[in-house]
Amino acid sequence: MLTGIHLLLTYTCLFECDHCFLYCGPRAEGTFTARQMEKVLDEAVKIHTVKWIYLEGGEPFLFYPLMLEGIRRAQQRGFHTGIVTNAYWATSFEDAVLWLQPLKELDVTELSISDDVFHYGEDQDNPAKNALAAARKLQLPAGEICIESPTVRKHGDPSGVKGRPVVGGGVRFRGRAADKLTADLPTTDWKKLRQCPDEDIADPGRVHIDAYGNVHLCQGLCIGNCWQTPLSEIVAKYDPNRHPVCGPLMRGGPAAVVTELGTQHEKKYVDECHLCYHSRRQLIERFPDCLGPRQVYGFCDE
Repeated sequence: MLTGIHLLLTYTCLFECDHCFLYCGPRAEGTFTARQMEKVLDEAVKIHTVKWIYLEGGEPFLFYPLMLEGIRRAQQRGFHTGIVTNAYWATSFEDAVLWLQPLKELDVTELSISDDVFHYGEDQDNPAKNALAAARKLQLPAGEICIESPTVRKHGDPSGVKGRPVVGGGVRFRGRAADKLTADLPTTDWKKLRQCPDEDIADPGRVHIDAYGNVHLCQGLCIGNCWQTPLSEIVAKYDPNRHPVCGPLMRGGPAAVVTELGTQHEKKYVDECHLCYHSRRQLIERFPDCLGPRQVYGFCDE
């Protein structure tokens, strides 16, 4: 049951983090207009099960008036609202209070602040800390998102027998992470990667929507375009078995994408996302309506 819609307000970001699912950065294009947001929100009302609207990116604070208006219009329609930010704007505690005061007045439900090595290295005195302190001062509900660099650790069992090495840190190896962060990490035979670890392919609980109208089930895996077909209709008619990529994913995970669609593959991959992303990138030309936009797959300069 679809309960959350995440608006990718923009693909533009001041950072180019190695772990970014979407290949966001200063040169990435694609930003919502107020009219486009209005259209998505009106369709979200028709779906009835949607409770949450998130604004994220990229970096939504780069388009601050647009972000505030999106929150305002979502709340007018009765939705809970959330924002995800890297807090680049919180150059001091005092300034962070100024930036967040309008969100407090709008009664934003949730603010998620990225504070990790990908954004600020090992610096413990950083804008994210300022933003979190300011949010607490204003009694604005806020929390940290902390993704660590991939690390290798051993699984053990109570008998003390060492298990296979696994990757920790919380990174999912799609987007830029699939190209930048997989070196020297332990891998698994591709045939064993037989389920999607993050999304409910059969009955999605959330989707991401970008300014191009792409409705992402997972970043870069699209189930329709809401500028061409109303969002409520896309959701109502979604059938994974009729989707050329979601069908195999539901039946047998990324390994089934390989076997059913005939993609080239290595013998081993770091995780399910790594194999899935590698396969999907090969299929962009074959299924352009289902896989995109191209910049999410690293084709940023085309």
